Parts: sequence; C-alpha cells; structure tokens
Amino acid sequence: MQSRYTLLHISFAFGSDRQLSTRVRFVGMAEQKMQQHALTKVEQLRPLAGGLTLTVKVISSKTIMPRGRSDGNQGRQMRLAECLVGDETGMIIFTARNDQVDLLKEGTTCILRNAKIDMFKGSMRLIVDRSGRVEITEPADFSVKENNNLSLIEFERVDVIV
Repeated sequence: MQSRYTLLHISFAFGSDRQLSTRVRFVGMAEQKMQQHALTKVEQLRPLAGGLTLTVKVISSKTIMPRGRSDGNQGRQMRLAECLVGDETGMIIFTARNDQVDLLKEGTTCILRNAKIDMFKGSMRLIVDRSGRVEITEPADFSVKENNNLSLIEFERVDVIV
C-alpha cells in the first residue's frame, strides 16, 4: 500500500520556555507534483507524455474549420487552430482550442503548463486541456530550431503480447 503523503521537512527549535519543539511538514501528492515541474525541451517530447511544462515561441498559426454539433442544435462550437511552436531544440504542432486560439498568435512566447502529447494519425501533437494553462510571457531570447520538426515523425503502435 502506497502512502498518500511524503515527508518533506523536519525542523527543530527551542521555544521561549527552553522546550525543544519539532515541526513536521507533510505535502500531498498533488502539491508535490506541482513542485516537480521542470522545463521540458521540445526535443525531449515522446508519444503519450504528460504533465509537461514548456516555454515556446509561436512560429505560425492556422485556424482550422470550427467544429460544432452536427445535429443542428445551437450548441457551443469549438474553435481549433494548429500552431507551429518551438524552442532552441526543435518544433512541434500545438493544437489550440477555443480561448487558446486568441492567445497563440505568430511571434508570441508562451509557457505551456501541464501540457501533454496527443497522437494524431501517427504523429505527435502538443495540447493543453482543462487541467493545464497557456500563459503569455515576455519574448524569449532563443531562436527556434526549424530543421527539427517532431510532428513530421510518424509513429506506429506495436502491441506486444507477453
């Protein structure tokens, strides 16, 4: 059985009454995961990876046909855009949804928090769903490596029976 909490910090101090007091701080797994997010580079991305934090520049953005309900109801339509984003190690297609489409304009720099890799027709696409965030930040000082597009690599799923 795995514990839901891990020990993070123990501190000892003498109080005004010269008694030794011990302070133990526990951190829940969700808080611990938030602390562990290190920046990932584009060249480190692998199929089905998740919980990624990246700083990328938007190279281009192309709006895709909006998708809505086909049954005729005036339900909420989803806006989609395919954005080519990258850093100094490579680039990849980011699928922007709804409000993300307005944020990701050509030339902007953004931080993608809790991003994940989605597979589309055998190639990797970067997405940020409801559990993640897209934050516009100050322009980055790196130039994008345009000759390493990870979305052009085709993957094939192989099931291994053991």
